[in-house]
Amino acid sequence: MKAMLTAFAVTVVIAIGADFVLEGIGFSAEAVNTGSAVRLDDTGE
Repeated sequence: MKAMLTAFAVTVVIAIGADFVLEGIGFSAEAVNTGSAVRLDDTGE
């Protein structure tokens, strides 16, 4: 039981860490799916 809970905790830490690292190097869903015909503005409208 202890090993399973540790594995779950490690999985969560890896997932969150990967999200931050990939976002930091510019590999986000927004950056990957944006083509030259798509305009993304930061106005939030």
